[in-house]
Amino acid sequence: MSTGTRPTRPKARCETGPQAADAEEPPGHPHGVCATARIRATYNGRVTTLPQLRSDGPFHLRRLRNSGKAARVGIIGAMSAPLGGDRLTLDIAAQDRAELDVTTATATLALRGPTTAPATYDVRLTAGEGATLRWLPQPLISAAGSNLHQTCTVSLAATARLLLREEQLLGRADEEPGHLVSRLRVRYDGRTLLDQHTAYGNPEPGWDSPAVLGGHRAIGQILVVGPEMNVPRGPVLLRDGTKDGCAVLTPLAGGPALLATALAPTSSALRQLLDEALAHALGP
Repeated sequence: MSTGTRPTRPKARCETGPQAADAEEPPGHPHGVCATARIRATYNGRVTTLPQLRSDGPFHLRRLRNSGKAARVGIIGAMSAPLGGDRLTLDIAAQDRAELDVTTATATLALRGPTTAPATYDVRLTAGEGATLRWLPQPLISAAGSNLHQTCTVSLAATARLLLREEQLLGRADEEPGHLVSRLRVRYDGRTLLDQHTAYGNPEPGWDSPAVLGGHRAIGQILVVGPEMNVPRGPVLLRDGTKDGCAVLTPLAGGPALLATALAPTSSALRQLLDEALAHALGP
């Protein structure tokens, strides 16, 4: 999301279900913004179309030029977010046989807010039978004083394909990071494929120890899922022991999937490592 600002940050009601419009705003976040943006992609027999493209709060959704049969959506930040107390949700679905690419225009910058309550940023990804979903946002930056709980929940049909990239930068230049708690949950064909929880910044114990980050401040991962994947039996190390970071590419037991996890000193070095891991995962 953009680091630009609006003169005011309007409050909004959160959606918790089909009757959420009639529900009262839950307590505990008196100054935060509540927003839910939705993307729905369907296949019409020739190309993927976007019957639902609903912007909300800091999420301005822009339809981009199609790439072959794939629909493409860019998310542009309409205000500074997430700040402390915000409750933000992205709900993205590629229905049966649809092909959808989604990215963000700029990095998402988590900042200190008017309340000490954590901000929540939930991304929900769904891909139906024969669908392809690529979620490739720009990095998330955890600025000093911020407090963010981020969750990415993925539901994949048995013949769905997924490419997910996640990059996190712990602090801006010459500053300590805020408190960042992240969880990635993936279900494939009704079964749990991955449930991963990480936490960085104070008050988390040992988050910056040599055993966890090794002095690096850029962390990321790529998850590739596809029914036709040629998955290796064991993990593969990339650039192990170098000052530019390292990555490991690991098969997941619950399905045809590979997870690459990387550490690097800078954002650019991290992106290079993830690109290298992706090329290895998609290679012959």
